[in-house]
Amino acid sequence: MKLAILHELNAERAARRPVILVTDTESGEQRLVKARDFAGDPLRAELEKQLRMGKSANVEAGGKKLFLNVYAPTAKLVIIGAVHISQALAPLARSLGYDVTVVDPRTAFASPERFPDIPLVADWPDVALPPLNVDPYTAFVAVTHDPKIDDPALLHAFERNCFYIGALGSRKTHAKRGDRLRAQGAKESDIARIHAPIGLAIGAVSPSEIAVAIMAEITAVLRLPPKEKEEAA
Repeated sequence: MKLAILHELNAERAARRPVILVTDTESGEQRLVKARDFAGDPLRAELEKQLRMGKSANVEAGGKKLFLNVYAPTAKLVIIGAVHISQALAPLARSLGYDVTVVDPRTAFASPERFPDIPLVADWPDVALPPLNVDPYTAFVAVTHDPKIDDPALLHAFERNCFYIGALGSRKTHAKRGDRLRAQGAKESDIARIHAPIGLAIGAVSPSEIAVAIMAEITAVLRLPPKEKEEAA
């Protein structure tokens, strides 16, 4: 690998921006493609597919054999609310490779005893969230049922363009949430991004089942092409 490509690759990875290194396996020629440049690249479909899957792969295009080496940031999951669902969701997400953080200013809920080995931030969202560097590779889940905690957290998720935003509550509860968020300056397009009721509709009842439904929905948003995402919803 040429030094210039290595420096550029390291810079993108440090900034948590996904890139793919394309190598011609016969000539050894290499080029780095940033995610923001996929749309204009002749390998667009292959690049988008492999990044979506998070896997490197061999492909053939234009009569050439190429290796696509995918460098994608580790996905994060930020859970707003140290509730029963969160106790099941956090370890499940960890087992799937997510960097998980639980945020809840209520110290009676956000305790190490209830969340062993899970990073906890027992502070209000306006203080807790900025240091977490929430970004487009972050899934964001609000489950406190308390507007004073969930609403400012959701506004932060909108600003940071999280790839998944979900919130607990019925459709009636979500409609009221939407009104509150609009009053605080949220756009209709932002509110439309919230998955609510949260999780895939699998008939989940218990906290553990709801956690499975949430992670299934997050996985679908992360991995499936747009058309298949709609079918899974």
